[in-house]
Amino acid sequence: MSGICLSCCLLTLSAVLPVCTAEEIPGIGPVGKVQRLNADFAFTEGPASDAAGNLYFTDIPNSRIHKRDAKGTLSVFAEPTGHCNGLMVVGNRLLACEMDGQLKEYDLTTGKETSLATEYNGARFNAPNDLVIDKAGGIYFTDPRYRAPDPWPQGKEAVYYRAPDGIVTRLIEDRTAPNGVILSPDEKTLYVIPSMEKQMWSYPVESAGKIGAGKVFCELTQPEGKDNKGGDGLTIDTKGNLYITTALGLQIFAPSGKQQGIIKVPEHPANVSFGGKGRSTLFVTARKSLYSVETQATGHVFTGK
Repeated sequence: MSGICLSCCLLTLSAVLPVCTAEEIPGIGPVGKVQRLNADFAFTEGPASDAAGNLYFTDIPNSRIHKRDAKGTLSVFAEPTGHCNGLMVVGNRLLACEMDGQLKEYDLTTGKETSLATEYNGARFNAPNDLVIDKAGGIYFTDPRYRAPDPWPQGKEAVYYRAPDGIVTRLIEDRTAPNGVILSPDEKTLYVIPSMEKQMWSYPVESAGKIGAGKVFCELTQPEGKDNKGGDGLTIDTKGNLYITTALGLQIFAPSGKQQGIIKVPEHPANVSFGGKGRSTLFVTARKSLYSVETQATGHVFTGK
């Protein structure tokens, strides 16, 4: 279901306020200040851009997917959505993790919704959270505890792979709250971002949907007085740098695992993706707001199949 939300239109071209500065990271930026684009949501997540410059993102408690076009006009693309979380645009498809228990997609022209996977071993998923598509057309997605029924339908938190033929395989089941997930630009490495571990993990991709043993990729800087605080969502640029959302902001790591720096955001960021002209703009969903910041980097595009 699609349509225009009048309350959202009030936010359409509201003042784009500069709200935060950050130290420049060589080759990355930021260029200028972090800006608040829209506000007054319940909890924003899942930013995803298309080739035309439109940005889609979710408001989980309100069970909506919003669309912000290249001119800044805000509307509701779909509602109710089953509390969608992570999104990714592939051509004319909007892939979505529905926290009410399934992986699905929307046709960006018609708004038609299609289910891609609803269960594993005869039970519904806990609450699918985030996803990434590979060049074969398969989808890796996380299924942690957040918003899951109690007891968890799957009995454990995991990372899955939905093959192009629809077959679902469980790949990882030993991480605590696996949340963000993404592939390296060459698709030879799968990164998994747990929310209840300070170590971030990487796995060699042996072939589509088959991975090797995992290893610690990096360790997140922890807030003062805290320990074992993990990440949430993430994005990746064409050089393989990872941008991980954490309580301290966007922690940026090179492919080697070395931290490059932190871009601070006024609210605790949940997810981030590249979009805009030249795909050099980072769009950040952070609690009740949507932010943007210009960079010197270029976001990698997962074309799928």
